[in-house]
Amino acid sequence: MNQAMAASVPVLWLLVLLAYVLGSIPFGYLLVRARSGGDLRAMGSGNIGATNVARTAGWPTGMMTLILDMAKGFFAVWLIGHFSDGNIRLMMYAGLAAILGHLFPVWLGFSGGKGVATALGVFLVICWPAAAVAVVVFVIVALFWRYVSLASISAAAALPLLVYVLYAPRHAPPAAVSAGALLAAILIIIKHRGNIERLMAGTEPPFELRRKKS
Repeated sequence: MNQAMAASVPVLWLLVLLAYVLGSIPFGYLLVRARSGGDLRAMGSGNIGATNVARTAGWPTGMMTLILDMAKGFFAVWLIGHFSDGNIRLMMYAGLAAILGHLFPVWLGFSGGKGVATALGVFLVICWPAAAVAVVVFVIVALFWRYVSLASISAAAALPLLVYVLYAPRHAPPAAVSAGALLAAILIIIKHRGNIERLMAGTEPPFELRRKKS
């Protein structure tokens, strides 16, 4: 039994690497390229995430990008959970790998999105109550202030505390989960540093569903 488990360890770590590859699939870039032939990195903010896709290619394409970016984070964690018999530490590693893949995709010169949707998919598997409340935080901030970036930063900042409180009743989560949630939040906030500067300067554009005509 121990030998079988030891033999499976390299396979499990290969699945963590696969999680990075899954996370690095630039769905927003690919959808816009397929739809119009344009390079999303040269449109709007240049970001490959769902918000910029919605602004430049319309909200249906943006919603599809959001769903696919969530799905790759979800599937990366679910896959290693399935093959590791629910090893939460490996699942958290796979989740972080998927987020890193989205932030730094090998296919686009390691310049990717901001990781919000992918992180949501990851934590829907790791701790769905925390992910659900983070979505509520996002929606409230977005509705009141109309800045997706501010909503994303707020949800990311709340995530580590939400995971700690909601992971299991009266029990703290494993250290790998707490550390992983904190690292995911830090990475997402760092990727929003340009948005933070524009928010402070009052130059951040609010989000609108209707695409502006050029």
